[in-house]
Amino acid sequence: MTMNPILRNILAVVAGLVVGSVVNMGIIQISGSIIPPPEGADNTTVEGLKASMHLFQPKHFLFPFLAHALGTLAGAIIATLIAATHQLKFALAIGGFFLIGGISTVVMLPSPLWYTLVDLLGAYLPVAWLGFKLARGKS
Repeated sequence: MTMNPILRNILAVVAGLVVGSVVNMGIIQISGSIIPPPEGADNTTVEGLKASMHLFQPKHFLFPFLAHALGTLAGAIIATLIAATHQLKFALAIGGFFLIGGISTVVMLPSPLWYTLVDLLGAYLPVAWLGFKLARGKS
């Protein structure tokens, strides 16, 4: 018995968002143990991050970028593999959801312009497309 294509496509989006979010948060959780935050920075709250953002060096933005890009990549791959039809649209939808999250983060937590541009332009839609291409190569 095969699953209804509409239900399968809904599952593709939900699974892509869940897997992408888990990958994103996992990378964020380990980032501080690999590249410790600057001395005196409180990265446990948005307020603490806002107050200490001026202390952050470019190296401190590596793991947030990787979390956004790899979370999007994983989500787009999952969505592509599960979707019954329109796989590219669903992969890009995952990228779009994560892009909205990235935009909201930039609004809540201002970051350096260079990082904002690299993150918003590079970590979401292009990586979702890459995830689609990688998944299509496997199917």
